[in-house]
Amino acid sequence: MQDILSVGEMRMSDAIAISSFVPGMELMRRAGEGIFRAADWKPPVAVVCGSGNNAGDGFVTAMMLADEGMVCEILLEEEKFSRDGKFWFDCCAAKKIPVRKWAETGSLSGYGTVVDCIFGTGFHGQAEGEAARMIRLINESGAYVVSADINSGLNGDTGMAEEAVRSDLTVCIGSWQPGHFLNMAGDLMKDKICVDIGIPPKGRGMKLFEGADAATLFPPRKHFSHKGDYGTIALIGGSLRYSGAIRLAALANAGMRSGAGIARVCAPRSLCERMIPEILEATLFPLDEEAGEIVFREETFREAVRGTRAAAFGMGAGNTEETKKAVRWLLANYEGTLILDADGLNALAADECGGLAEAKGRVILTPHPGEFCRLSGKTMEKIRNNPIPLAEEFARKHRAVLLLKGPATIVTDGTKTFLTDRGTPGMASGGSGDVLSGILAAVAATNADRLTEAAAGAAWINGRAGEIAAARMGDISMTAGDTAAAVPDAILEIIPACP
Repeated sequence: MQDILSVGEMRMSDAIAISSFVPGMELMRRAGEGIFRAADWKPPVAVVCGSGNNAGDGFVTAMMLADEGMVCEILLEEEKFSRDGKFWFDCCAAKKIPVRKWAETGSLSGYGTVVDCIFGTGFHGQAEGEAARMIRLINESGAYVVSADINSGLNGDTGMAEEAVRSDLTVCIGSWQPGHFLNMAGDLMKDKICVDIGIPPKGRGMKLFEGADAATLFPPRKHFSHKGDYGTIALIGGSLRYSGAIRLAALANAGMRSGAGIARVCAPRSLCERMIPEILEATLFPLDEEAGEIVFREETFREAVRGTRAAAFGMGAGNTEETKKAVRWLLANYEGTLILDADGLNALAADECGGLAEAKGRVILTPHPGEFCRLSGKTMEKIRNNPIPLAEEFARKHRAVLLLKGPATIVTDGTKTFLTDRGTPGMASGGSGDVLSGILAAVAATNADRLTEAAAGAAWINGRAGEIAAARMGDISMTAGDTAAAVPDAILEIIPACP
């Protein structure tokens, strides 16, 4: 795991480091060196600098480029510098690196590389005036673009922007911020790297969840074991109108590929009859129905979840009164890990999350932003501009694990918070969430004592499987079924097969 700090936490960490043991001038030198070593330089180079500390990182980078004999030029907003930045600017002047003002710059099309050092992670609001013009010139340059710390114009806490630099490489300095992952970040950064410059992180412990972390959720299997040791899960949902949802959730568990010992697919009786040819390893449990929709019967649901460690409910179940009855009963009676998705979330929102905080078992919710709007009562704008604190607040209040889907997935129980940064635009299609529910049920079944990590691990596997599917099919043509089929490949990357 890697640390993720809010902008305020990063500023505090930086200040503590400077006051305790590392001069700011030295940190600036390390940052510039990190940028210099990370990029694939194509001279001539334009280093576009604002007036803050971010500009100082650019001055050091320019100095190192000049030392390597690369043609470079500094494009300066104005002769206004931070104290440490002024020292490094004077070093550049001593090396006779050319300096030009922004106002004298009409185009950047002649450069092979442009370094974006206009704003740092502390930027918020909207770029205006000459800064906005320079951002547009960078984006129109056709050059290889390197952003120092974060893309200028992008909010370091939210990943939102009105107008921002599009980079080929973003070199984060010190620790990641949420804005490197959330919302628009993936559309603005082709690649990103974090450079350690010796600033100990001081924050609440938010982490980037990675493949090595997901691997810990799958301990080696013993020869002296059987299917019951790995848990029975129930996947409950489906309707005549949304028959694919429960089938996709089951497909993610075909052969129990996400780790469960036994998968029980519970669906309307008529849908079960249609699924018989395609459900091989999983067992089928017919539910009462009317016109192809689930009818809640307490005795039937009690039998459906009997002996299970985890149950996922809601995929394609339909937005009906019967779905609401099922959610109420599951919250009040089910002792295992309950995963609510899709129509299960809609039913919960309709009841204003009643019974959630008093649920008998542990609960994981898997909303996309629209569903989270309905659950939380917050507007989409508020969620986009404050996603992590709102997710944490909701999870604490309702004593649940929240998995908030998006370009980066936020997973939190209100105390521990993880971000996962795997996935592809091709997953923005029907059924992707159903596949995630199937994976999550299996991973949760064997990690009841680590549910927040289990949810993050399932999101990582789902996202990585989507990337593998996109490599095979392309973002345009891939389907959720392709993601489900790639689940074994994603797991094999982190847990190599036995020789």
